[in-house]
Amino acid sequence: MQALAERYEAEILNFDRDKEVEKICESMRDIMRTKLRRRGVVVAVSGGIDSSVSAALAVKAFGPKKAFFIQLPEVDSAQDTQSRGSQLIEHLGVDHTTHNIAATLEAIGCYQARDEAIVKTFPEYAEGWKNKIVIKGGLDGQVNHFSLVVQDPQGQQFEKRLDLKEYLQIVAATNYKQRIRKTIEYYHADRLNYAVIGTPNRLEYDQGFFVKNGDGSADLKPIAHLYKTQVYALAKHLGLPDSICNAIPTTDTYSLPQGQDEFYFALPYQEMDKALWALNIGATANELAEMLGITQEQANFVFQDIQNKRKTTHYLHAKPYLIEALPELGL
Repeated sequence: MQALAERYEAEILNFDRDKEVEKICESMRDIMRTKLRRRGVVVAVSGGIDSSVSAALAVKAFGPKKAFFIQLPEVDSAQDTQSRGSQLIEHLGVDHTTHNIAATLEAIGCYQARDEAIVKTFPEYAEGWKNKIVIKGGLDGQVNHFSLVVQDPQGQQFEKRLDLKEYLQIVAATNYKQRIRKTIEYYHADRLNYAVIGTPNRLEYDQGFFVKNGDGSADLKPIAHLYKTQVYALAKHLGLPDSICNAIPTTDTYSLPQGQDEFYFALPYQEMDKALWALNIGATANELAEMLGITQEQANFVFQDIQNKRKTTHYLHAKPYLIEALPELGL
């Protein structure tokens, strides 16, 4: 059983960082030159580890004068993520802009639609309250279900299971945020004749942890083959500020702090990386259980949860389906 942990360390943790950076940058330059044919790249920087590493790789590949960074905060954005984004911009020395999307979201009905669904679960919910959604069930072998957590102005928190209709409305309203951000990214890309960089890591890309036509849209995704643990390793290797290298992954989407494992994954990202890798190489549930220090039954549930998410989010990766093929376009 120890052999699996040793193999993970050798293949995933102890990868050649210099070689990986060189490969990514050369591939980015080749794709830009032969396929995208754009002058530079646009990157939306959130202050998170994935956008920061993607931004640093873009600058290394094309230089700071061919990169344009955008910060896109709104009312629920955490102050520390905005601060880290500003640190990154200063660190890399890239031209940038900040566009607060709160007014657009207000006008389009994002906050109103979200709050209408929240009030159906917590009638007392009002201005000054905060919220987040948490996921439950995957590690216990249950069908994933979601609970709504709210916090009153005095700091007291309450939690109730969400009905499907309210869950879907809250998520649909919240997805406005990612789609509005992407619209602005493509405005600047069109204005500059640049390409848009997407920032998902392998765990997020595999498991469909992105919004279709939102943060899932991009022209080039430079770290989608890297496990999140490897992304953290590259952040340190590329010399990014400590505040970014040590940042805990969050969604930065809801007004209450929300870890990615709370909202979507069965385990924290370090363990999810190991589980996804183990499944990809054909390891057994017993081997994963030994590696993570969980029961074999729980390991089976984690494998099942990964497979279920692949099935249910497949449409996020799919191109539009055509009734007839268009061979002249290669479609």
